[in-house]
Amino acid sequence: MKLTTLLTFVIMLLSFTNIFGQKDLTIGFYNVENLFDTLKTEGKNDNEFLPNTAREWNTQKYFEKISHINRVIETMHCPLILGLCEIENEAVVRDIVKGGSLNKTHGIVHYESLDQRGIDNVIIYDSTKINIAESGIIRFKMPLNSLPSRDIVWAKLHSGNDTILTIVNHWPSRYGGQMESEPKRLIVAYSVKKFIDSMVTVNPKIKVVFMGDLNDYPENIGPQIISESLKPMITAESGEFGGSYNYKGKWNVLDHIFVSNSLLKKKGIHVSKKSGKIHSDKYLLDTYKGNIVPFRTYGGRKYLAGYSDHLPVTVNFSFN
Repeated sequence: MKLTTLLTFVIMLLSFTNIFGQKDLTIGFYNVENLFDTLKTEGKNDNEFLPNTAREWNTQKYFEKISHINRVIETMHCPLILGLCEIENEAVVRDIVKGGSLNKTHGIVHYESLDQRGIDNVIIYDSTKINIAESGIIRFKMPLNSLPSRDIVWAKLHSGNDTILTIVNHWPSRYGGQMESEPKRLIVAYSVKKFIDSMVTVNPKIKVVFMGDLNDYPENIGPQIISESLKPMITAESGEFGGSYNYKGKWNVLDHIFVSNSLLKKKGIHVSKKSGKIHSDKYLLDTYKGNIVPFRTYGGRKYLAGYSDHLPVTVNFSFN
């Protein structure tokens, strides 16, 4: 009788552990703000981030930044799938993975893009829980006399009977103003929507996670185009300040996660509705001219030893 009672208690304890553990399972995205190595890359304009330049970007600062990114990853509960942008190259990604809790568990998907500064997008995934089946990039032809855009990186990941199409974006900047720069982002928006729709046509059960720094707010045309196919999970209500980025004292959402309706159905791997979160732990924040802002690495050329000018975003998911 006592043994039966003990076994019942152990089973209940394991069940509760599983339930509470599931609340911590996440998929996330983070713009890590200019994470360059300290070496000159031929053909790339990475001169700002070298030891002998005004910023004095050196090995100590580089590994301090790597440590910061891994602290953020811990805060995000070591996501099953993590998208990063503003990464210089594959070696930098591997330093992130080796330098923290993702070591020995997570694989990477990286492709070198045509971006002139050399910054790329990357997918990091838990290879102990999901397998990669296929990956690639979406590349765009920008208007005449425009700089090349950063490639979109995608991967098909398998979890049990589920196929998860993961897409990581970093759309063209707002440099020159919203009206002048928006046409470039619309080229990207229409291209990636076409890609998503084609994948869903081939496999209607495919589960889609679309994430990234879109350099557009939820009400702008580009994100609205994506929302025709996917559901936005990050809104102003997802964080305590109303956004993931602060521009001239005003917060708004530049960092997005969208998912397909198939990921909201409670079958197999699924995302929890209204679980979108903009992380704003105190160590991620700073004060500038009386305003709370993300704690960034540099303020101009002054080294602040911060994290990023963006806040990380996540959604929660569960396995059935």
